[in-house]
Amino acid sequence: MPHYKTEDLCNIALVGQSGAGKTTLAESLLYHAKAIPSQGKVENGNTVCDCDPMEKSYIHSLTATVASLDLKDKHINLIDTPGLPDFLGHSLSVFHAVETIAVVINAQTGIDIIARRMLEKAEKRNLCRLIIINKIDAQETDLVKLVASIKEAFGPECLPINLPAQRGTQVVDCFFNPSGEADFSSVAEAHTQIIDQVVEVDEKLMELYLEQGQSLNPEQLHAPFEQALREGHLIPICFVSARTGAGVPELLDILTKLMPNPLEGNPRPFFKGEGRTDAPFLVKPDASKHVVAHVFKVMADPFVGKVGIFRIHQGTISNNSQLFIGDGRKPFKVSHLFKLQGKQQIEVEQGIVGDICALAKVDALQFDAVLHDSHDEDFIHIEPLIFPEPMYNLAVEVKKQGDEQKVNATLQKIADEDPCLRVEHHAALNETVLRGLGELHLRVALERMAKQYNVEVNTRPPKIPYRETIGIAAEGHHRHKKQSGGAGQFGEVFLRIEPLPRGSGFEFSDDVVGGAIPGQFIPAVEKGVRYILETGAIAGYPLQDIRVSVYDGKYHTVDSKEIAFVTAAKKAFIEAINKAKPLILEPIMKIEVTVPEEAMGTVTGDLSVKRGKILGSDIQVAKMVSISAEVPLSELSNYQMQLKSVTGGHGFYTMEFSHYEAVPTQIQHQLVTSYKPTETDE
Repeated sequence: MPHYKTEDLCNIALVGQSGAGKTTLAESLLYHAKAIPSQGKVENGNTVCDCDPMEKSYIHSLTATVASLDLKDKHINLIDTPGLPDFLGHSLSVFHAVETIAVVINAQTGIDIIARRMLEKAEKRNLCRLIIINKIDAQETDLVKLVASIKEAFGPECLPINLPAQRGTQVVDCFFNPSGEADFSSVAEAHTQIIDQVVEVDEKLMELYLEQGQSLNPEQLHAPFEQALREGHLIPICFVSARTGAGVPELLDILTKLMPNPLEGNPRPFFKGEGRTDAPFLVKPDASKHVVAHVFKVMADPFVGKVGIFRIHQGTISNNSQLFIGDGRKPFKVSHLFKLQGKQQIEVEQGIVGDICALAKVDALQFDAVLHDSHDEDFIHIEPLIFPEPMYNLAVEVKKQGDEQKVNATLQKIADEDPCLRVEHHAALNETVLRGLGELHLRVALERMAKQYNVEVNTRPPKIPYRETIGIAAEGHHRHKKQSGGAGQFGEVFLRIEPLPRGSGFEFSDDVVGGAIPGQFIPAVEKGVRYILETGAIAGYPLQDIRVSVYDGKYHTVDSKEIAFVTAAKKAFIEAINKAKPLILEPIMKIEVTVPEEAMGTVTGDLSVKRGKILGSDIQVAKMVSISAEVPLSELSNYQMQLKSVTGGHGFYTMEFSHYEAVPTQIQHQLVTSYKPTETDE
């Protein structure tokens, strides 16, 4: 048995922008809790959490890493996550593993798009939130302005739970401590504000508080504090300098005394069933019930095999436990159960409810899989996380003939580790495409293939994921008749198409009456339509936002075959599209660029030249400006290098997919005229 109980656990993820100091903070927390003998540095490559060789070479976190510490009879599981936008999938994937999301904000640069996104997603996922302002001792910081901007951006429920003192060299508690000196504001005022906020969730306690004033003891405040966190009525703000250690003991105090344990956090959203039978399923943090655990991360290690990291939401897992994966009928036996400390695997005999553990050498483990020990829990799944759509892609080719299988297997292993990395095989083009969130995302994946698996590939420049659609409704018709001795081929199709709202996808309906096309051939018609849907009609890009209904046709009792209706549907669909004012759509990205004030005019002018639409700008701390815009993805190739040149290396940007819209006429003409359909497309 572990030396701690479920009520002694605290699971917390450190998230936020790259450069906020999350890995350094995790290292400082581990050091001050005496979990490690000395504090490493990111730039020296000797931290617990940046343990991957590629993380050391890039001097950035590239994946989520689990570590833990013990303090005051509490066991705290920390998950350090990457802050680079290209690796956002690794940060989001840990949301189901923790009760609390701690957003780390750089005191010098202030609120950024990653912090905003993480706080918004944590709120939607019903997770408790904590804001940690790091680098409080740095030059050119305005903490008063930063706290005000946090309240303006995220609401008045964001309140300091402690305050910096002695010019950022110390931190003073404001929750348990009713008075003291601070660098700004007043400890007494901050204490009153946060106590007032907490007691608002408990009417009886509020009455007592109003009667007694500020004489409530910590035991009286614990339950309402947890309730306020669960309901989003309170988002504590705390201050640290992870580099010097200022505020780190106080942060550890907050984690051990105030952050929710698995019994106190909001339950995770599990469901049971498939399709229409899908219904919410309450998973309780009860050790006596059947096991329910969720795999939130997988790693494919060439030497150890696949490692699955999971959170135990219900029940207890021990060595020799028999577990099922999803709706699998065959169980596997737990032979080695681990706790993780960075790259170190510490074998344990048992994993208790609420804890984070790992299993190795179970190849069937996949990201988002649910582990359970009874068929009563078949078809249980957790509500899927919404990940950003990977918009960058590279066509991948083997360097040596005969390596196709090896390359495909390695690509799949790499993709299995990252929910925002996808491998697609386009049969019509005989092409394998690797898709990711950015140029760095794809570069790291290919470098990992080369270094970790000794697999190298050739790549072609990324293609823009254009889409095709239509502007108006139209009809198409084709009769396919082929006679070459013996049984022939015959199929005739009439279909109608109409545009759907942007983002609607595709709809197909069978409106044939009177048996003009027998029911057994309708799937063949849909197959032909879907072929064109995937391969494109005017420029070779997939079609979207379109409804197709087949309403008439003819067949022959002898010559009609599936292939005839597939062919007729293809050509009828193309004819209809050509009549329907076809359009090519391009992906538009929401981009946020942070630059020094003096570069603002140059950057906004450049974005406008790139067909960008400026949405607004915000003045940040340290004389930085954040510019929001919508820009076509095709205009952002190599933008990082351009921005670096314009700002002297001081600018950075984040972006995410926003929507599709029609390309200008001249660009559509270029794309259409340069398209050369294959014989099977014609």
